[in-house]
Amino acid sequence: MQMDKRFKLSVDDVLNKQFNVDFKGYCSREVDEFLDLVISDYQEYERIIDDLGNHLQEYEHQITAMKAKLVELEGKQELESEKQEFVGDNVDILKRLTRLENEVFRKEK
Repeated sequence: MQMDKRFKLSVDDVLNKQFNVDFKGYCSREVDEFLDLVISDYQEYERIIDDLGNHLQEYEHQITAMKAKLVELEGKQELESEKQEFVGDNVDILKRLTRLENEVFRKEK
């Protein structure tokens, strides 16, 4: 995993850190135990970040698929509206023809 520029240390930096021993230095065992906790936290942070990144990619793929489906459905809806208009126009034409036929046939009788 590439380390973000916000972080100054990586897990390896902490793991491989060497301290100089001084006469009044810290107890190396306590330092090691504390750094082990720090490393453990860093590893957990990296795991969480990786998981969140994977979830983000999944959600982005789902959004892309849903946008494509939306475009498809909008196209189908537009076609259906045009079809309904056409059917409505045909019904009006048939009604007009029926009225004309009735008028013509009434006059012939």
